[in-house]
Amino acid sequence: MILVTGGAGFIGGNFVLDWLANPQAEGLINLDKLTYAGNLDTLKSLKDDPRHLFIHGDIGDRVLVKRLLEEHRPRAIINFAAESHVDRSIHGPSDFVQTNIVGTFNLLESVREYWNALAEPSKSQFRFHHVSTDEVYGSLGPHDPAFTETHTYEPNSPYSASKAASDHLVRAWFHTYGLPVLTTNCSNNYGPYHFPEKLIPLVILNALNGKPLPIYGDGQQIRDWLFVGDHCSAIREVLAKGKLGETYNIGGWNEKANLDVVKTICQILDELKPRADNKAYIEQITFVKDRPGHDRRYAIDASKVERELGWRPNETFETGIRKTVQWYLDNPIWVEGVASGSYRDWLHKQYD
Repeated sequence: MILVTGGAGFIGGNFVLDWLANPQAEGLINLDKLTYAGNLDTLKSLKDDPRHLFIHGDIGDRVLVKRLLEEHRPRAIINFAAESHVDRSIHGPSDFVQTNIVGTFNLLESVREYWNALAEPSKSQFRFHHVSTDEVYGSLGPHDPAFTETHTYEPNSPYSASKAASDHLVRAWFHTYGLPVLTTNCSNNYGPYHFPEKLIPLVILNALNGKPLPIYGDGQQIRDWLFVGDHCSAIREVLAKGKLGETYNIGGWNEKANLDVVKTICQILDELKPRADNKAYIEQITFVKDRPGHDRRYAIDASKVERELGWRPNETFETGIRKTVQWYLDNPIWVEGVASGSYRDWLHKQYD
């Protein structure tokens, strides 16, 4: 088996679904704390799949993690568990320090104890895969080259600082203790099951509900957009073939300004779900005060993972965003399930 942490969140949940879509895939233990972004409805299709064992728990719970490792003897651990995102970290950084730094430390120590006790060949075949973000590298100027794996860490938010710290811990546990680790730093993910406070799902749902489409500042913040299904395939490749102790940047080769992303979504909705008054969704765009310390540009150079492991994304932004919009149109029940009162309160706090 494998152990997946944070497997009820956006990326982790997509990975679990993707992994088990293969009828020949080995089973997995899914450990998730079910904070605001953890959603078991994402995993409804696995209800009767004996290969999926969900455990409600915290990666920082050493007793629980030790029991799971001893009982199920996983050959690999993929660590998606993390507090996110930047906006929430600005309002409440302590949870980010606790989960992303202290939680990762406790998980590494539990895994190190388990790994040290393994006999060969299980010990040499074991892998700990840590999933991180491009935000640890800081912000780029408009003409700067994209982030490579050797780029200096310059995190600018409590979220990115806590993820940078977790990356450093993983690296140290490899160099100090020999723990067989792999790290991936990904660009902005989008796709199905995305919690609707992030830009793309927020815009889709606000547009459909006749609400303003909030754009920070001038909307010219640039991100590299990665379809979540492509990210899942990259993780499988790195887990299977990655060199121990190495970092691999995972990107979509799709740099887009936020305003252009929103306009593209509006154009697709005009085609797939026209407004009742036949006006364009772009009329709902509203500019709001920029958030503190908003990084101007992220860009991933994913040449290394392509050169060494042969991975490249299948989706362009144009194909991936159309699939994403269509998914939200087709899945209103999932959307209604996550759009709780607390979620609405958060949106008012952040954007009003």
